[in-house]
Amino acid sequence: MAIGVLVLAPFLLAGGFAAARPAARDWMLFALIAFFGMFGFSVLMLFGMALVSGFIGSIVMSVTPAVTAMAAFLFFRERLGLRKAAAIALAVAGVLVLHLQGGQSGAGSAGSLLLGSALVFAAVCCEAAYTLLGKLATKRASPLKIAFWAGLLSLPLFLPFAANEWQEVKWAEISPDAWIAVFWWGGGTMGLGSLLWYAGVSKTEGSIAAAFMGIMPVSALLLSYLLLGKSFKAVHLVGFAVVFAGVILIIRDDLKSGEAKVSVNANCSATTFSVSQAQGNSQAHGE
Repeated sequence: MAIGVLVLAPFLLAGGFAAARPAARDWMLFALIAFFGMFGFSVLMLFGMALVSGFIGSIVMSVTPAVTAMAAFLFFRERLGLRKAAAIALAVAGVLVLHLQGGQSGAGSAGSLLLGSALVFAAVCCEAAYTLLGKLATKRASPLKIAFWAGLLSLPLFLPFAANEWQEVKWAEISPDAWIAVFWWGGGTMGLGSLLWYAGVSKTEGSIAAAFMGIMPVSALLLSYLLLGKSFKAVHLVGFAVVFAGVILIIRDDLKSGEAKVSVNANCSATTFSVSQAQGNSQAHGE
């Protein structure tokens, strides 16, 4: 997280500290993004995955698009039509297909499985909050300012955990590849990734962003082929196809909604013009 903040700092501070400082009304919103979206998600996911297998955790995480869309519908009153619901269902199904192929590994007690699943689901809810609170914040501040200050405010929350494990880290045994991964995770994923995500959600609805969440495991799987040498499985193609079908459906729905709005605006403009013209003619006849 600290690396991400350092990467974003020069860009934000280029216009001076006064311009970079959040408005008084934005501090609470940025703090909520930091607490739920960055700290809460990370901690809950790590503790939850320690209690369940990757198989169970993946199934719970696959509902992220659905949870985000439902939260957008309940708290932001966003329209959730049939096409959007179908697109989100396809995203969830596609992610589930990609995860189910791994099979089940490891079995814990019923209590551990229940607690672990609950923690992972809580992390999913935090991720939904990260997206929707960020969308709300983009109405007040730039994506760059949101990503920087939310990351900075989350650092004190991580410090007690980092201090507790600092002594156990064997620094000499950390490979160059691991350091590269750490710097990329901080600067790329948490820094630039947050910036790009908020720039995207500022332009669209939360339910549409929810459908695009299905792209994340697809991209992770593709990168695992390229960077980690993971073996390809035919079932992956099925998962890819289902996820992208959902994305295409949500894009078509958004385009049709845009066309409908343009048509309504054009009709309203034409009606207004006709009324104005009629009033002008009436005045002319009256004179």
